[in-house]
Amino acid sequence: MANVIKIKKGLDIHLKGSASNVPLKGNASETYAILPESYNGISPKVIAKVGDKVKAGSVLLVDKNHPEIKFVSPVSGEVIAVNRGEKRKLLSVVVKPDATIEYEAFGKKNVANLQPEQIKEALLEAGVWPFIKQRPYDIVATPTDTPRDIFVSTHYTAPLAPDFEYILKDQEADFQTGLNALSKLTPGKVYVGVKKNSTLKPSGVEVVEVEGPHPAGNISVLINKLKPLNKGEIVWTVNPDDVILIGRILNKGIADFTRLVVLTGPETTERGYIRTIAGCTIKSLVEGKLLEGKEHLRIISGNVLSGKKVSKDDYLYAYDNQITVIPEGDETFEFFGWATPGLGKFSVSHTFLTWLIGKHKEYVIDARIRGGKRAMIMSHEYDKVFPFDIYPEYLLKAIISFDIDKMENLGIYEIAPEDFALCEFVDTSKLEIQQIVRNGLNLLYKELN
Repeated sequence: MANVIKIKKGLDIHLKGSASNVPLKGNASETYAILPESYNGISPKVIAKVGDKVKAGSVLLVDKNHPEIKFVSPVSGEVIAVNRGEKRKLLSVVVKPDATIEYEAFGKKNVANLQPEQIKEALLEAGVWPFIKQRPYDIVATPTDTPRDIFVSTHYTAPLAPDFEYILKDQEADFQTGLNALSKLTPGKVYVGVKKNSTLKPSGVEVVEVEGPHPAGNISVLINKLKPLNKGEIVWTVNPDDVILIGRILNKGIADFTRLVVLTGPETTERGYIRTIAGCTIKSLVEGKLLEGKEHLRIISGNVLSGKKVSKDDYLYAYDNQITVIPEGDETFEFFGWATPGLGKFSVSHTFLTWLIGKHKEYVIDARIRGGKRAMIMSHEYDKVFPFDIYPEYLLKAIISFDIDKMENLGIYEIAPEDFALCEFVDTSKLEIQQIVRNGLNLLYKELN
């Protein structure tokens, strides 16, 4: 029988615009891109040049500190741009695809016959290593490290999140191969979180049932409730979609970066799952599927709590399998909006009368902040939606003041910015809490490494 984790603290935000488990047809992406911003903890160095002809699996850039970590083209075609920002910061490497994809041949691998170093070499060579992340710091894993354990969560609980069991259909063999490969990379266990009463039963791993409100599906819940991370220890985390990717590359011997992306949100006319290739344009996913005549829209790569604002000309971020479209709200003006009964408005507290309707009413929530920034208020409002054995307000203050000893004592090693997304949502001070956590992790990594 699987282990069971039950959490009570958290918050489920029921938004309109959930996707049915149906396939949608996407448009052809005119270009594809590698976005270094997606990968924390790396210093990118461009290998490819504008005009180079590449195949799917050809190296576009590497990490300066660990050149064995490669970032490869998801399609075959021509490198048409290397975009840089301020201080020559690398923003993207863009590839225009061929009509038919050609693949670099890496050779099929039988995981059962491979040693851990051989598996690492295969993943590094095929360019899928960046999809393995480590705690502490929530960065791309260092290949020379050996993790205490590896954690995978298949239970997506964020608003309008995809159904992984639907994504997994016809890909079960690749998922199992990916888990088998990960199992050989740690002397400990591979923990796989699943939703309550899930039919997902992978072998050779420790299956853990998780139930409760969001963020029950976050990997940090598994780490915190099963085996908290101590100073000096390292664990790795992998998104379940990327476990499929790892298994597929080992089984097929080619860099096939195909994935399912769910299109959701109240401002869409069609909602479902689009089969695409990682690094595609947002336009290829949403064109023809948005409400006509609506200009004030917020397109998000990811979910509404921790995703990134994008435009149609931007690209899907590396770890994302969801596009959410909500109203921007900048054209909305409410006279005495704060003084009205607020029927139809979502509120965590009992400010509006909608709390009398029940917990399962669906809402349309726009992107307005609804308030101004002010000093952090120690009201323990974070504690109500933060299920970890950590004092979030005190940890945030330690991060802001960069008190390393306090950060370590308060549990910074086992958290990621997404764990504070609900704290940011309920925060009356309107602080950018996730960015504060990200900055703190980055500074701590630089200081201690």
